[in-house]
Amino acid sequence: MANDNEPFEVLDLDAIRRGNSWIQSVFGDISRQSAAKQVAIGGATGWISGYLFVKVGKIAAATLGTTIILVQIAQYKGYIKIDWKKVQKEMNLAKNQMSKEISKKYPHYSQNMQTFFKQNIFLGTGFAGGFLIGMAF
Repeated sequence: MANDNEPFEVLDLDAIRRGNSWIQSVFGDISRQSAAKQVAIGGATGWISGYLFVKVGKIAAATLGTTIILVQIAQYKGYIKIDWKKVQKEMNLAKNQMSKEISKKYPHYSQNMQTFFKQNIFLGTGFAGGFLIGMAF
């Protein structure tokens, strides 16, 4: 059982509902910093993100590619039979359901991102450059 005297953090959900997204709360102070500092922070976070994206992407691509090859071999050898028309129908249904859910749950997400990058142009361009550099390593 937890001790009643332990410190805890209170999450202000009202601030989130008022339009102050987590991005604004994290990077709000950086937008008031100098352009050089914004570019440096953006570049560093972009480089780390790009590097991790490539590493995780390679693992995911290798796993997916291996799975596709194994399924094709199994189908060719007759171990499994795939109804490709049914697969295509199910994929289209899932795509439509997913796009509806995303638009219902996150209606202003893209607008918030555009507003954030317009207000923090140096941070955004630094991140984009760092991301591309990170992908190169």
